[in-house]
Parts: sequence; C-alpha cells; structure tokens
Amino acid sequence: MSDYFGKEVFKLGFGMMRLPKKDGEIDIETTKKMVDLFIEAGGTYFDTAYVYDGGKSEEATCEALVKRYPRDKFTICTKLNAGAAADEKSAKQQFEISLKRLGCGYFDYYLLHALSQGNIPKYDSYGIWDFVKEKKAQGLVKYFGFSFHDSPETLEKLLTEHPEVDFIQLQINYADWESDNVASRACYEIARKHGKSITVMEPVKGGALANPIPEVQTILKEANPNTSFASWAIRYVASLDGIITVLSGMSNIEQMEDNLSYMRNFKPLSESEQATIRRAQFALMQVDNIKCTGCHYCTDGCPMRIPIPEIFTARNEEIVFKNTAKSRAMYEECTKGVGKASDCIKCMQCEGACPQHLAITDYLEDIATVMD
Repeated sequence: MSDYFGKEVFKLGFGMMRLPKKDGEIDIETTKKMVDLFIEAGGTYFDTAYVYDGGKSEEATCEALVKRYPRDKFTICTKLNAGAAADEKSAKQQFEISLKRLGCGYFDYYLLHALSQGNIPKYDSYGIWDFVKEKKAQGLVKYFGFSFHDSPETLEKLLTEHPEVDFIQLQINYADWESDNVASRACYEIARKHGKSITVMEPVKGGALANPIPEVQTILKEANPNTSFASWAIRYVASLDGIITVLSGMSNIEQMEDNLSYMRNFKPLSESEQATIRRAQFALMQVDNIKCTGCHYCTDGCPMRIPIPEIFTARNEEIVFKNTAKSRAMYEECTKGVGKASDCIKCMQCEGACPQHLAITDYLEDIATVMD
C-alpha cells in the first residue's frame, strides 16, 4: 500500500464533499463518528476544497478532525479554485483562508482545482503555479498537483509544461474507463507515463455505481451476492498501479462502514473479478443516459437557479429504469421553489463549467418537453 512518496497510505480516502446534513447544515456529530471509524480502521487521507459547501466543508473538517486528533494522525488535501476568484489577489487569498478554516498548520497535499481548458488561463495569468511552489518551499505544502477534468490531450500538455507537480487527481471509474467525455483510461495512462501518482475522485461516479442499472446489478450479484455494488467500483480503481488513495464522498455511517468492510484489509481484484467488471462495462455501454456526476459546478452561476444535476438524475430514472412515476416525482420535488428545465435561457455558463462537457442546455430543452 505504499504510495509514490514512499509512505504507507490507506487505499481509501475520506472525501469531505458530501458530508451528512441535518436541517440543511452539515451534521458535525455524525461527521465526528464517521471520522472516528475511519481513523480507527487506519484511514489517514481527508480531501476537501475551498469551494466545497461554501467553505463549510473545510470548517467541518476542522471541527470533526483537526481539533480532535494529533496532527500526525491524518493528512489533509484541499484545493485552490482560480475559477471561483474574481482576480489574482482573491485567488491567492484562498490559501490563507483555507489554512485558517482548517487550522491544520500546513497542507499535506494541495491541488489546483478542476483544471480544464476553460480555466487554465486563469491559473496561468494569476501565477498560481509559482505561488503554490513558493508555499511548498516555505513548508506550508508537502506535495502539490492539480485535479483534472478535460481531454487526454490537455492533460498531456499540462504535464509536459508542469513536470514539477508531485501528483494529480483524476476521475476514474469502471463506467468511464473508455468513455469519450471522461476518458479515464487514457488520462490514467498519460499520468503514469509522466511518472505521476494519482488520487482518484468519482470512483462510484457520483453514487451511480453504488446503485447501477439492473443489468449491472445482476452481473455483480451473480459473481458475489455478498458484496455491495460500491465495493466493486472502489476496489476496481484501488487495484490500479500508482494509486495513492481512492476518495469516497461518504454521506452517512452506513456508507463508511460498508467501505471500511472491504478496504480495511484491501485485496486487489482477482482475474475473475476483473472479468466480471468487463461484463458490467459492456452492459453499461448499451445504455444511453445523461452522464452527469452531480458535482454541481454547473449550478453556482445559473441565473435561473436550475438544479441541473437533480433534474438529470430524475430524467435518468426514466431513461435507465423506465420508472416514469418516480422520475416525475423526483423532478417535481427538486424544482420546488427554484428553476425548472423550461426556465433555461441558454446563457451557456453551465456548459462552460461542466467537467464532463455535457450539452446541458440541449438536455434541459428535451426534459422541458417531457416534464414541464
């Protein structure tokens, strides 16, 4: 389980993006219990970001983890998001704000957040690469890199121009291994060609692989009826070479306990299990649904307050599971008091922010004819 930096690292990372909520706010007490379970099992890697939950994720990480455990019991990764900054000064201020919110003294891992062709010029013009290198030289960052949402060609260019990065964070899961939008395999192979270790995001594709389509459920249950669907997805990615840790955005104690049940004493997939995954991949390739991961990057700037990921989830319920009644009920619930699909004014900001490069406005137009 040793990583690229020569240390022993638990192969499961605690993603602090989808923390449990109570009355609309992060449930700190439940989060504390989840942190305790994770550390007791040997977990050390906690992943958050300046923009997660408006900064509340970093604050919750401080309350549930940093204030309760010695600094050598955990490692923290957070991220600087230049795309969310109005100018260079405010972009660089994110570093100090995150350091204050987390109260952890320094960052073990630090990422430039969600790089894609649309925002790379900001990171370049703001001098963020050199800025973070300076922080590393000062001892405030141990390892730095970037998280990535774009084409293999863009990744190749970035790693060629910035060989100084220590690691990168990629979206890898068995559903997107050969997809055109995410291209998990191609991006993974480029990272390894450049000698970079990888932290993995979206191993269960925003929860989609924790409850996959019926055809995939059948395949996985026939192979092993006693393991969760999520376990297949996380173990698949953790079995790859060069993986530092696989992030799971756990939202409740049950998810934490399930993940720890098979990652506490991690065993890579056997050849027969790999063959099972290949059958599942083939089954997924036969379904044409909306490939949204629910990251919500599209919604922050939406002038019509349209809950795009939730609308797509509702539509996929019909596309994949043919459950019209549930699909419509989900749509009605998620659009209460906010924008509907038909409210889209096609300003296109959502498509510019989408890591998956989805034709969001076209999807909304189609959904409006069915739902509104």
